[in-house]
Amino acid sequence: MSADATVTLPTIAFLGAGSMARAILTGLLQPGVTVEGGIRTTNRTAAKAAELADEPAVTALATEADPQANITAVTGARVVVVAVKPHMVPDLLAEIAPSLQPGTLVVSVAAGITLHTFEALLPDHVAVVRSMPNTPATVGHGVTGLSAGARCTDEDLALAVALFETVGEVLVVPEEKIDAVSSISGSGPAYVFYLIEQLTATAVAKGFTPEQAAVMVNGTFLGASLLLEEQGLPPAELRRRVTSPKGTTERAIEVLEQADLKALFDTATDAAVARSRELAAASAPKTP
Repeated sequence: MSADATVTLPTIAFLGAGSMARAILTGLLQPGVTVEGGIRTTNRTAAKAAELADEPAVTALATEADPQANITAVTGARVVVVAVKPHMVPDLLAEIAPSLQPGTLVVSVAAGITLHTFEALLPDHVAVVRSMPNTPATVGHGVTGLSAGARCTDEDLALAVALFETVGEVLVVPEEKIDAVSSISGSGPAYVFYLIEQLTATAVAKGFTPEQAAVMVNGTFLGASLLLEEQGLPPAELRRRVTSPKGTTERAIEVLEQADLKALFDTATDAAVARSRELAAASAPKTP
């Protein structure tokens, strides 16, 4: 969301206030965003709830102090964000289903849990959107994939898009592509951090201190990303401009190409998609 943009959203409840929910909260609490009716959050411990005590726009509840906290949070909320661990989703939906008013939009942040699972466990008057945000949402540069359920209206989807645009960019895709989104942008920050980690180790092995290595590697990744954003050119073109014919960079790129990084990323992301589907199968409602 740009610095001068404004957005107004209806009452939102977050069930689960972990890292991803906190990232979205960061977007909702920035100037220019108004949440009419306020924001409610729930988690298990009073200590976690206390971390949000200084936010006047947030009512933080803990289930250890109030077993009805989840029901209190969703009652009257237009948007309910389910951000608990995947294995906790079925029991949570069964708990809150009777308290969801007609027209409620439930947004899933639970990895691997299908729209079918959510819709099977919720009343017919509730719409569902499945989301796959990533951790750069914490600094307002997230990429979120969204998939609309069968009961989701254009208005519901637009509401979900507006919610996640407070923390970055949004890509609306059919659900059959959401696991692939997860394998690219959802897990993608970990791939980037892993590359930074390995290149830093290489710098240390060449005799630099860890601090010097961090300056070189972190600064290079950040600078290259900013260059990509500001110039608006394909990464292949920017790489070409850095790679002088018969120079040192060309020699290094030849070694990387021999390692077939494309095939390695294909295999890695396929493994992530397979795991997401395993999670979905494990959490699917059991047929009698």
